[in-house]
Amino acid sequence: MTADLSRAIRARLFWFTDDPALTGDKAYHYIEDGLLYIENGLIKAVGATETIRPTLPEHIKIVDHRPHLLMPGFIDTHIHFPQTQVIASYGAQLLDWLNKYTFVEEQRFADPLHAEMVAKFYIDTLLNHGTTTAVSYCSVHPQSAEAYFTESARKNTRMIGGKVMMDRNCPPALQDTAQRGYDETKAQIAQWHGKGRQLYAISPRFAITSTHEQLMAAGALKAEHPDCYVQTHISENLKEIEFVKELFPDSKDYTDVYDTYGLLGDKTLFGHCIHLSARELARFAETQSIAVFCPTSNLFIGSGLFDWQKTAEAGIRIALATDVGGGTSYSMLQTAAEGYKVLQLQGQSLSPLKAFYTMTLGNARTLQLEDKIGSLNIGSEADFVLLNAHATPAMAHRMQRAQNLWDELFVLMTLGDDRAIAATYVMGERHHALTEHRL
Repeated sequence: MTADLSRAIRARLFWFTDDPALTGDKAYHYIEDGLLYIENGLIKAVGATETIRPTLPEHIKIVDHRPHLLMPGFIDTHIHFPQTQVIASYGAQLLDWLNKYTFVEEQRFADPLHAEMVAKFYIDTLLNHGTTTAVSYCSVHPQSAEAYFTESARKNTRMIGGKVMMDRNCPPALQDTAQRGYDETKAQIAQWHGKGRQLYAISPRFAITSTHEQLMAAGALKAEHPDCYVQTHISENLKEIEFVKELFPDSKDYTDVYDTYGLLGDKTLFGHCIHLSARELARFAETQSIAVFCPTSNLFIGSGLFDWQKTAEAGIRIALATDVGGGTSYSMLQTAAEGYKVLQLQGQSLSPLKAFYTMTLGNARTLQLEDKIGSLNIGSEADFVLLNAHATPAMAHRMQRAQNLWDELFVLMTLGDDRAIAATYVMGERHHALTEHRL
């Protein structure tokens, strides 16, 4: 339950109301001296300090964070909770990387105490990097998801996640069965989905690790729980795609595998989407399926370059994500910086406005949660972050030549990391692990 509290935060306020690719400077609000008034975890008033302050009750405490930039908390749409000790593992591409590092590590999550320890580290670390909502893969073990959701509920964060379903092509210790994966997922949906701020994602890891029977079970779960999300992987790596062809010889392509089992849809998040054909792009658009761009992971594992322009022109919604532990940073700022470089290599560009839109309101829209998170609109949940563009000597030095908000945002996304996070608030309450983190 949210504590019964009221407070006001003073800072420079910045948030989006639309996609800047469509409406440019009209897509956002920027208030040089702004006030955010919060009651019981929700935003009740927002605007210029001179306008809002006289309307507040006399007893309301104002926390002054000027000159920092206050904006909605970041949203990470694809990240692996069990891979916090896999990040920065040397020298392998996808399939070898899974077998050499990830599957070894994920077996440790059979131990509930280990899962609890990692869950605390994981959510604290996300918040320290300004991420207030994440869509997370847990391990195959129900106790992994239990630890994840329990810790999220304790911190009152809005998190999405689910235990992965895997019944082949992984170590026996990580295999469930089609029936057990169905039963355990069903039970967790009943326990966690829509309880407090927790939401569930049905999570067949990817086609390689699920049999026909398990993908059928995942499709049945999606049909039975249409308000849940689905998350999986697709077309990350060329050898992966060839293996899928061997496993599903009757399918038209990788997308058709998931389509056959009813897994495409407007609440399905597909990680990577690097090597999709024209037919697959068209099918994604028809079903409103979501392509999740994971630049640091794609570069680190050597998977390829995501073509944002081609994907967007096909009419597909695009989200942005870290994909830790294949991804190399928990920071959505650094993720945006690497995304910028990936697009530069293809003659495309990721403007700072588009980047910050995507990691806030844009990602919220892909999750159909824009009425709750991703903005500073009245009625929204008060998850927000304070950004300091002078956080390091190099940033402060560069900021001496910054001329406008665009420059500041680009400095933050290019040079920023967790040191640029001055504070993170969850439902209007400050995340105090940041203080320990700075010591």
